[in-house]
Amino acid sequence: MTTINKEEIQKFSKLADEWWDVNGKFKPLHMFNPIRIEYILDEITKHFKLNRKTKLPLKNLEILDIGCGGGLISEPMARLGGNVTGIDAAEKNIKIASLHSKESNLKIRYLENSPEQLKEKEKFDIILNLEIVEHVENLDLYLQSCYDLLKGNGLMFTATINRTLISYIKAIIGAEYVLRWLPIGTHDWNRFVKPEELQKKLTDKKFTTNNIKGLEFNPIFNKWKQSDNLSVNYIICSSKN
Repeated sequence: MTTINKEEIQKFSKLADEWWDVNGKFKPLHMFNPIRIEYILDEITKHFKLNRKTKLPLKNLEILDIGCGGGLISEPMARLGGNVTGIDAAEKNIKIASLHSKESNLKIRYLENSPEQLKEKEKFDIILNLEIVEHVENLDLYLQSCYDLLKGNGLMFTATINRTLISYIKAIIGAEYVLRWLPIGTHDWNRFVKPEELQKKLTDKKFTTNNIKGLEFNPIFNKWKQSDNLSVNYIICSSKN
């Protein structure tokens, strides 16, 4: 059994050279990053009772970034002090991420792997599943693999897109066809996961939902904000029971 969807891997491999082009195909993720980092940092420092105001608030925490792509989240987590492992099933993504981290003088371990292939068990304090679960082949196996890789009292962050009419209009018609933020075909609406579906799967795998927030784009200010509106993008912070 595997969580790797080869069609999804090929799709993102074709775009790999553009990961660090802030005006390229991954521009939406670059815009998205600050609000994701803010939310993740808030929840981590609260959960582990860390001082967010220090220079390296995530120092000594073992962090796994699954579906790391070119390292857009791995690098900020490393800069905040985390010991980061980034994994991706696309070889080209790992090569791009490794090269960029070296250019940035960051020590990040990158592996061409899916979570069920990792040998380590009970290793990570934090697991990041950001914009990945809608692209995996077997969500139940994926979440079980995450559970196995997370330390007791560890945190997992899962960010994805709700399966609603408004998400079809905004995330597919708007983002892909009208604004051309993303290449056409980036997302398959049928693979989007409703918050209640994801929470049930997390509960079944013995995760506890600590917090859930919507992430909403404000076109007037051209920036993202946290919200209670879960109709399109949302993020769940859960802990291991």
